[in-house]
Formats: sequence, structure tokens, C-alpha cells
Amino acid sequence: QVQLVESGGGLVQTGGSLRLSCAASGNFRNYDMAWFRQAPGKEREFVAAFRRNGSYTYYSDSLKGRFTFSKDDAKNTMYLQMNSLKPEDTAVYYCAVPRSRPITSMVRSPNAYHYWGQGTQVTVSS
Repeated sequence: QVQLVESGGGLVQTGGSLRLSCAASGNFRNYDMAWFRQAPGKEREFVAAFRRNGSYTYYSDSLKGRFTFSKDDAKNTMYLQMNSLKPEDTAVYYCAVPRSRPITSMVRSPNAYHYWGQGTQVTVSS
């Protein structure tokens, strides 16, 4: 069982920045991992994912350039740096880890991930 705990959400003005953190239990250095978000009334949306095999990071095309994934294996923590925030970025942000490495075509699907944090609210005011 992998436990994930997000932090770092909050209220920010348009154009501002936030860095989300996700602390994970277990053998972090073996995990693939991802960030998703969900706005009210909408489906869970892919934000970014990291694959250990090849150390490759995937981004949502619509968010690439503003959002940056990083991790610190020594701290068992992944991060999501969010810059130039917009009101449409308002959502609950979740980190996630799969039970096994997903195939490439599934990396962006929430169905590929089995362990989820409780979420952290990000609200961007206009």
C-alpha cells in the first residue's frame, strides 16, 4: 500500500505561482508517478507524469510551459511547480502512483493509477 499526502495548495491571484508537494510512503525510487486535477463538475484531468524507465516526463499539452514536474528521491517527494496561474487552473490537485508501470498510451489516463492522495485545493482568483 502506497500512501500519498499532498500539500501546498491555496488561494492565489491570476499570474501567481504555487508549488505543490506530494510525500509518498514506500519504495519511492521505484515509482512512476503523476499529477492530475479535477475541477467542479469536470472529469479528472491529466497534468504531468514521470516514468522511471528512461526518466521521462510527460505533460498535458495545454499546461506544458507553465507547469513543471520534479521530484526528490531523498525526500520521497514529488512536486508540481505552477506558474502564470489562471482562474481555469482552479481545481483539486491529486498525486498518483500506479501499481505497475503503465503502457505509454495509458500514462495520461487516471485509470492507470491505483494510489491517490487526498487532494489539495488550488483556487486562482481573477
